[in-house]
Amino acid sequence: MLRRTKIVATLGPASSSQEALEKMIAAGVDLVRMNFSHGSAEDHIKRAETVRAAAAAVGRTVGILADLQGPKIRVRKFENDKIVLKRGATFILDATLDGLGNQERVGLDYKDLPKDVSAGSILLLNDGMLEFVVKEVRGEEVICEVVRGGILSNNKGINRKGGGLTAPALTDKDKEDIKTVAMIGADYLAVSFPRSAADMKLARELMHAAGGKSMLLAKIERAEAIPALEEIIEASDAIMVARGDLSVEVGDAAVPGLQKRMIKMARAKNRLVITATQMMESMIINPIPTRAEVSDVANAVLDGTDAVMLSAETAVGDYPIETIEAMARICLKAEREIEDHAIDRRGISQVFTRIDQSIAMSALYAASHFKVTAIVAMTQSGSTALWMSRVNAGVPIFALTPVLQTLTKVTLFSGVHPVLFPDNGEPRRTEQELVEVERHLLAKGYVKEGDLVVITVGEAAGQSGHTNTMKIVRIGAHHKNSI
Repeated sequence: MLRRTKIVATLGPASSSQEALEKMIAAGVDLVRMNFSHGSAEDHIKRAETVRAAAAAVGRTVGILADLQGPKIRVRKFENDKIVLKRGATFILDATLDGLGNQERVGLDYKDLPKDVSAGSILLLNDGMLEFVVKEVRGEEVICEVVRGGILSNNKGINRKGGGLTAPALTDKDKEDIKTVAMIGADYLAVSFPRSAADMKLARELMHAAGGKSMLLAKIERAEAIPALEEIIEASDAIMVARGDLSVEVGDAAVPGLQKRMIKMARAKNRLVITATQMMESMIINPIPTRAEVSDVANAVLDGTDAVMLSAETAVGDYPIETIEAMARICLKAEREIEDHAIDRRGISQVFTRIDQSIAMSALYAASHFKVTAIVAMTQSGSTALWMSRVNAGVPIFALTPVLQTLTKVTLFSGVHPVLFPDNGEPRRTEQELVEVERHLLAKGYVKEGDLVVITVGEAAGQSGHTNTMKIVRIGAHHKNSI
């Protein structure tokens, strides 16, 4: 059984060699995440080359997600790397301190913090492990009382409960990194901490100016992003339910409901969605997941996420391969539990303005009524496959394309499996092309003689946006048994 839900794995020290990547890809990774918080442009270029070499060695198509660092809202370093703060203690966040911090104060990477807070503001540090209440803002010093103490170490993040920090989503570093992303030819560009559609539009403009064609992914991790969710989704090609910072800002209890809401909204708007953060966290040091982690991954699948993501588990963890295998196993089992494979009739009742979208929906409708083995989308841009992936028709969708960029892009589409289908550049009759498609699928082992499949194709071969034909054929005898 082919897995619908895609797996995104983060690169790091545990997963940077070609040997390690080959094992991860063989275990089921569909996309790799390159974290631009670490490494130089040269490092990222080399990693992208290694990923592609590993994928070619394994014989699988793998996409690349470039994740921008975003604003660094963090404390700076301490004299002894860390301090211990007790409840009731006074501690100062000092925007003017350039040296190392101590038991009384620490410097800030984000110099505008004193402007963004006032007496009574709640600050959460180190993913919410520590809690401060602001007692006073004195010039460039934020004087706090420790409400929940603990260890505070170098470079830990700062969030304001309820949001309100004004740091721009795209920093000068991000703008330079976008040029590297374009050079790499990454399939997806993730924008950290967007607050509005304007942030995503700026990222798209910068990507195009750099000559890149990456699809834009908005990481939903700020409280301010929730009221603007609809406009952010519409300005993006995909979103990430980034549950770490989001949980700190809006409260952990709010996140499960928001996750379901975001996935539903993204799919309704034909956008892709990744669910991320601590999905298999215990497997950083353990060879098996906890029962809670199994349920978390399974519920994201049942919610309809396109992909689930691993962060530290594959970047620095002791068991990256075991983690990927476990996640793949959980996804497959959860997918089998989805009993209703019928197409959403509300989608069928929509008024479509594009012929290719109508053909995609027709293919899904046909697949839900005939015992077909697969849907085959002949595509240049991947749009037909994207629309099909928004509904679970209960059968795999094979995206056949001669365009390498489309091939790697569809690795994030749930239920869609990329297949390179060479195009000799010469116009071909539809019947001739269908014979070639059948031979190609048979040779790959995706179908067998006698299988019934739905095929969508454009009569204007090789042109994007011209899908205008749907056929239901029986493999090996389509010229005799077309329906």
